Amino acid sequence: MSHALAPGMRLVVASHNAGKVWEIKQLIAPFGLDAVSAGELDLPEPEETETSFTGNARLKALAAAKASELPALADDSGLEVECLGGAPGIYSARWAGPQKDFAVAMQKVAEEVRQRHGWAAPGPRANFICALCLAWPDGEAEFFEGRVDGVLVWPARGGQGFGYDPIFKPDGEEQTFGEMEPAAKHAMSHRARAFEAFRAEKLIELGSGGQLDILGTPTTGASAYEGLAAAAANLSTQDELVTFIANLRDDLKNNSQNWADTDLAAFLEALGAWIEKRRNLEKEPRWRLMAKALLAGSRYE
Repeated sequence: MSHALAPGMRLVVASHNAGKVWEIKQLIAPFGLDAVSAGELDLPEPEETETSFTGNARLKALAAAKASELPALADDSGLEVECLGGAPGIYSARWAGPQKDFAVAMQKVAEEVRQRHGWAAPGPRANFICALCLAWPDGEAEFFEGRVDGVLVWPARGGQGFGYDPIFKPDGEEQTFGEMEPAAKHAMSHRARAFEAFRAEKLIELGSGGQLDILGTPTTGASAYEGLAAAAANLSTQDELVTFIANLRDDLKNNSQNWADTDLAAFLEALGAWIEKRRNLEKEPRWRLMAKALLAGSRYE
């Protein structure tokens, strides 16, 4: 018999990616589930050796479930480009390199398309796909999948999203995922569709869920900071940094009571202290480093 989730149950988000963890926590929080990440539990990251999104999601979820003895939810997702034979596919994150710099990954996609296929309007066909796996310590696993089709655009457009969002335009839309407002993107995204299947199957009886928000969009309290931190850890482009700065400014306006440093002198002192205590900052993508430093200026003590 299939396992069931219940309010108050602890669920492991089987990821060390701050952005992905934050998104999933936002999704399941309204249902009364206590979410903790694999990173918070100091669980090892398994090597993704499978040849499909579903396989890798299962691998990660089972590893976290067995190590924690708790149910675990894992996501594996990526971009598939038709003229590249489905690449980057399961290697979508690896195309971004060890620093997960998706500006590099998007440039690589554009170069590969030009070399193999050329770039003509309306753009090469592509799709995003997301596979979710809910696994239990006894080895039982359930799967949920979402997909959205569209075309690629170049150069990249917009600073609202992350990953490959700025070069993907879904069918029937004029904006890329990187240009869309959060509500518009999450009404149609591959991850939203996979989560909707998961919600309908596993969460519908626990209560009504809330709107999944995008990284860095101002909310309130601790959730606002977690969203900004997730955005700072994942952004890769100048446009994304511009959006992040606007959201940080709005956070100061809406949540100043949660800032440790609200005047310029204290802000700069905190920013300098954060930089002084960090090592290997030159390895960080430049836009991401700037975002992390600005966020540190608001809270670092």
